[in-house]
Amino acid sequence: MLTDDQLDVLAFDDRGLIPAVVQQHDTGEVLMVAWMDAPAIERTLQLGEAVFYSRSRQEQWHKGATSGNTQRVLDLRVDCDGDVLLVLVDQQGDGVACHTGQRSCFHRRLPDGADGSPVDAAPPPAT
Repeated sequence: MLTDDQLDVLAFDDRGLIPAVVQQHDTGEVLMVAWMDAPAIERTLQLGEAVFYSRSRQEQWHKGATSGNTQRVLDLRVDCDGDVLLVLVDQQGDGVACHTGQRSCFHRRLPDGADGSPVDAAPPPAT
């Protein structure tokens, strides 16, 4: 369970949510962005797998619980302002993080990908 001191570090918005950037731990690839509330963070820490808060359904969702594409959480970090989480994961299952069937939710490039066409190759990792 998160302590009050740990919760005090986090700057939740007025709905009690904080954005979470999900990154593949070994490649640095950004897989997705989701939202977490305090109970989702606690559940993530308990399970060792990513649990988020669905703003549309207004409920927790265990990433990949139905598809098998879960995210094993290796580290959970907070940024310097306390208003964004970085969730370092090992993507499980078929390696698909996006509900569209793509590995990453960031598979389109603007302006070329504005029509929904996928990016041909992942950008090189930052050095």
